[in-house]
Amino acid sequence: MIAKKEVEDKIKLALEKKRDIKFLQAIDLSIGLKGIDLKNQANAIDEVMVLPHSNGSNIKICGLVDKELQTESGNNFEKTIMKDDFEKISGKKELKKLATEFDFFVAQANIMALVAKSFGRVLGPRGKMPSPKASCVVPANAKLEALKNRLKRTVMLKAKKSPVINLKVGNEKQNIQEVADNIIAVIDFMSKHLPQGEQNIKHAYIKTSMGESIKLV
Repeated sequence: MIAKKEVEDKIKLALEKKRDIKFLQAIDLSIGLKGIDLKNQANAIDEVMVLPHSNGSNIKICGLVDKELQTESGNNFEKTIMKDDFEKISGKKELKKLATEFDFFVAQANIMALVAKSFGRVLGPRGKMPSPKASCVVPANAKLEALKNRLKRTVMLKAKKSPVINLKVGNEKQNIQEVADNIIAVIDFMSKHLPQGEQNIKHAYIKTSMGESIKLV
């Protein structure tokens, strides 16, 4: 496990080496993998984890629900689409716009078959179908505030064709200790979920959006 102080020092170095760009730059983590044959689809990495802190992204959530969750969804998510309105968003252009606008889709479990029929052809290929792995398929009596707060810190860790996992772990204005916590949590998570643990991690780098890469491990 890399020491937190060391990670914080590397973040400071990455911030020193960033270019002076007039937008809020992300801090990205890149983990290179080794010893995993990704030509075999069965070996693809597809994990979901909750970061200790937000990574600074403006996560937007859309609820796909029936009347039982109308109020809960409306109070917690940026958009709610009711079951009776699914057919109104049937055009591929509308569905693509919806898939682009929202990061997560939460579905009421007892209408999941209809959700799949109405949205699956567009959300599926984009990896945005409501996922039980991310707790995005919920019962009709669910309380959604805790799920909202968790999804705001949820990231996808994927490597399907190229042996590298890339994700945002913070931004240049964020508390450095929080960004360090996120980085350590991701590396620790992957060390526990890769087939051979730490042995499958070749290296890890951080960088700002337009800055230089700084090696962590």
